[in-house]
Amino acid sequence: MNSVLIIAEAGVNHNGDLNTALQLIDEAAKAGADYVKFQTFKADKLVNRFARKADYQIKNMHGESDTQFEMLKKLEISEAWYPILIERCSAKNVRFLSTGFDEDSIDFLETLHTPLYKIPSGEITNKPYLQHVARKCKEIILSSGMSNLMEIESALKVMEAAGASREIITVLHCNTEYPTPMEDVNLTAMQQIAKELKVQVGYSDHTTGIEVPIAAVALGARVIEKHFTLSRNMVGPDHAASLEPHELCDMVSAIRNVEKAISGNGIKEASASEKKNIAIARKSIHLKRDLLENETISEEDLIMLRPGDGISPMEIGKIVGKKMRTAQSIGHKLLFKDLQ
Repeated sequence: MNSVLIIAEAGVNHNGDLNTALQLIDEAAKAGADYVKFQTFKADKLVNRFARKADYQIKNMHGESDTQFEMLKKLEISEAWYPILIERCSAKNVRFLSTGFDEDSIDFLETLHTPLYKIPSGEITNKPYLQHVARKCKEIILSSGMSNLMEIESALKVMEAAGASREIITVLHCNTEYPTPMEDVNLTAMQQIAKELKVQVGYSDHTTGIEVPIAAVALGARVIEKHFTLSRNMVGPDHAASLEPHELCDMVSAIRNVEKAISGNGIKEASASEKKNIAIARKSIHLKRDLLENETISEEDLIMLRPGDGISPMEIGKIVGKKMRTAQSIGHKLLFKDLQ
């Protein structure tokens, strides 16, 4: 079983500050994430200048009156940052990743030799963009927030027609509300995606806490993506729905434990670690009173006690009605050799 791919989503939580971005890389590496992911975009290619912010963005920006364009403009990553970020990732043994939000951003990321492409939920109906990503012939991770099964299937068909086989695409179940209310997670929809669309699946989480991505792994997620921040008290659109560093560590550790727990052969049998406890925990047939030589054994003469290295209670029918070969005292662990 391959390890679940864990993407620590730094996103725009760097707040436009390089040092903060570097600290985020350090924390992702410390937590044991596979990737730390940023976002690559130019605001003027992402949103028009008068688009309003989402309600959660207004709330998380503490009522700042700038437009979505102005907010995003402050969160662009300079091209000069990328070599520095990639070098830091290499030094910390965590892989660099970024979501490109437009064709030019995808082309720029291609020059950085990124190993895969992450498509954000908002681009799932952007046919030219989907085609552009698919033509790169690299592994694709597609978030599906706000979409239904038909829209996901349409996106998959567009990418297949452009050259990306379904085998290299992973669809992440996702809810695009920050934070996502627990009652809106609908986690088993991830399994419907896998069953109906015949793709590998994962989960991109925007809830507060770590329990839902852990549950997603137990339900079959092969990729987990989760926002994290240095502090939820920071001002920015995504901090409030992000994990703090210690929580990211806890999530990664829990996912790795769940991986181990579900990695067995699926056959119900005693494991190597518990076989030594069989005799200790189970019972065998003992005498409840003193019995004489040639005395016939009744069920009332028997008691089931630990350890279980004698005659199993499941074989009591082979004991009742037999005669004792020799006299034995109360508490004796009965053996077949004791019987005539």
